Amino acid sequence: MVGEEGAFVLGWDEVLTEEELSVTLKVLCMSEEEFKEYKEQDGWEDDSEEEENSTLSNEALSRLKIPCKKLLYDSVLLTLESYRSDLKAEQDLLNNKEAYEKLSRREQQALHVRYGQKRILHQLLELVR
Repeated sequence: MVGEEGAFVLGWDEVLTEEELSVTLKVLCMSEEEFKEYKEQDGWEDDSEEEENSTLSNEALSRLKIPCKKLLYDSVLLTLESYRSDLKAEQDLLNNKEAYEKLSRREQQALHVRYGQKRILHQLLELVR
């Protein structure tokens, strides 16, 4: 359902893999009866035009139903736990010029990537809280 990577791509303003996330949330938040009906119909064939044209912007994420928000919130927490350090540790390292300059160029780039990822994940936590 989420492709080979098994991950969703989030940006600062919206979900970039919105179709995959939307379908995944719908399926995972279904009751057993709703899921049986979904399987029998081979998915949703008659989605409303509004759903087709909507994007999973930050605003839309904050309006999700509570079960979907909880699922996203818990997933983000699990993702953040997979990192060896937290957002504050990354920020401290970025702000410590002496320690930062001791890192190789590759380590500096990795630090910036991790820091950006964690900031986006923390933003998502706030949106679905």
